[in-house]
Amino acid sequence: MSASDTQATPYRVRAFNTAVASENKIHDDTVARRFGFSGGLVPGVEVYAYMTHMAIERWGRDWLERGGAECRFLSPVYDGKIVDVTAAAEGEALAIEVKSEGAICANGTLSLDGAPRSALKFERANAPPPPQVRPPADERSLAQGTGLGIHPFRISAEYAADYLRDVRETDPLYAREGLAHPGIVLRLCNQALVQNVMLGPWIHVGSTVRNFSAALVGDTLWLLARVAKNYARKGHAFVDLEVSVHADDRPIAHILHVAIYRPRQVTEI
Repeated sequence: MSASDTQATPYRVRAFNTAVASENKIHDDTVARRFGFSGGLVPGVEVYAYMTHMAIERWGRDWLERGGAECRFLSPVYDGKIVDVTAAAEGEALAIEVKSEGAICANGTLSLDGAPRSALKFERANAPPPPQVRPPADERSLAQGTGLGIHPFRISAEYAADYLRDVRETDPLYAREGLAHPGIVLRLCNQALVQNVMLGPWIHVGSTVRNFSAALVGDTLWLLARVAKNYARKGHAFVDLEVSVHADDRPIAHILHVAIYRPRQVTEI
């Protein structure tokens, strides 16, 4: 899409719930229905993956190396349902909207910096290993300032190909240039929670992403997260994580990741 276009061709995908067997039972049909949903939720990171198709279509690899995204997940996307992603120009950025079955499921903005950016220095030694015994997720284990790390994650060729298939990605860039999909990077932010605390059903509600370089197939990714905020809103317990993702000493992305780690329904059921 050229910079003069105001509206891109909509991107249509049939959603696939990648997390049916996840420890997070919000993706399980039975549990999700108890929370008032129609079925298990397609993970927010995969909805983000659908959104990023529009960034690659417009900016290509440049977006993976100096692009950004702000996304908010507003209502559920369900397995097997058709999802339409639309993009409209807002200056040099793209306003993104995700709809499914008549509902706005997510929205946000995709953008590209005009010049390469510098990242905060990442010291792998500062990333604490996950605990052998995870404490319950609460105001103490996720207190403001708490540091969180994950086990190093290697992006194998098989994993990268499986992810492209699962999110129904049609752009040939990733396979052609040996690049990992940015949804894989965002998944690691979820792991900052999953590997450090015991969670019940929980919900990823939004992320702000700044890319510094493309993750490559074969990279081993490291993560350093810090709890920026732990707060209550409308009966839900929220946590905001500031996350830096690196491949060895190469910065990949800096992310503000927001989740409801204890929905109000947990105490109501």
